[in-house]
Amino acid sequence: MAGRVLVVEDDQTLREVLKYNLSREGYEVLTAQDGIQALERARSQKPDLVILDIMLPRLAGDEVCRILRSEATVPILILTAKTQEIDKVVGLELGADDYMTKPFSMRELLARVRAMLRRADMMTREVIVGQKAPPPLTVGDLEIDAGGRRVSRAGLNIDLSRMEFALLEFLARNHGQVFSRDRLLERVWGYGYAGDTRTVDVHVRWLRQKIEIDPAHPHHILTVRGVGYKFEA
Repeated sequence: MAGRVLVVEDDQTLREVLKYNLSREGYEVLTAQDGIQALERARSQKPDLVILDIMLPRLAGDEVCRILRSEATVPILILTAKTQEIDKVVGLELGADDYMTKPFSMRELLARVRAMLRRADMMTREVIVGQKAPPPLTVGDLEIDAGGRRVSRAGLNIDLSRMEFALLEFLARNHGQVFSRDRLLERVWGYGYAGDTRTVDVHVRWLRQKIEIDPAHPHHILTVRGVGYKFEA
């Protein structure tokens, strides 16, 4: 099997469509129709990825996302019918790796699933085979240990999510270079197409809050207006 995917969706038709298409791609597919059932399935079946609708009965999807993220590092892709940008950002801030807005392209969803699973697998392999990871990188007052997936500033550990770490490491190892948001989606998230760049902006904001002494006036992760972002030591 290519991986185990938990689909959490209260709309039976969409749930079955997702299950059918994911199964055709070789995934083992678990389903849940409400938030409580989603947590039960996630805890007992240990999926490799969760596709999570936000509007769920019994327990809202954003609460499911928050709980799952506090218990595991499983990649989470949020599905939402909401169109307000704040709703998307809230989902990401609760710990989701990415989101898609309904209606969506099945082809694009499958591409994102493949990319997220590939990225998660690469990270897991690097942790298990730590000696193959790049050596620790010191940039300014930050130390980035790829093998141990740890970041520290002045000796104090900084807790980062999987994607926050991946974004920081990529920017730091290419410090001084400017990357567009689309390029970061391709290199960090693994998407070979232009996605929703708000994902990048939100993760940059989180990183600044965690690694910058003054997030409002960042020293390391800088915005290059009209282009994207770069890292300075």
